[in-house]
Amino acid sequence: MNEDKGQKRPDQQINVELSEEVAEGTYCNLAMIAHSNSEFVIDFIRLMPGVPKAKVKSRIIVTPDHARRLLAALKDNIEKYEAAFGKINPSDESPRFPISFGTPGEA
Repeated sequence: MNEDKGQKRPDQQINVELSEEVAEGTYCNLAMIAHSNSEFVIDFIRLMPGVPKAKVKSRIIVTPDHARRLLAALKDNIEKYEAAFGKINPSDESPRFPISFGTPGEA
């Protein structure tokens, strides 16, 4: 069983299932990121103007390795987007709101 070290493994195909509900997407306009030594936690939040309470719409937990890959994928996609549609001009205005996390049932 000698394997040639230069031999490539055939590409593995992954079938990804996307339900109709998930395919509709969820609008979020704020993301908050926290991390520990073993994971990154990304909370996607919808903040509505004039409403003092915002809801976390989705929480995604990834390993540090996957967080780095996500960063690279976002960078690549932003570059492709800007090449096709022009530069994204970030707003000079920073969000002006205090953020505190409450658990369900907290006032």
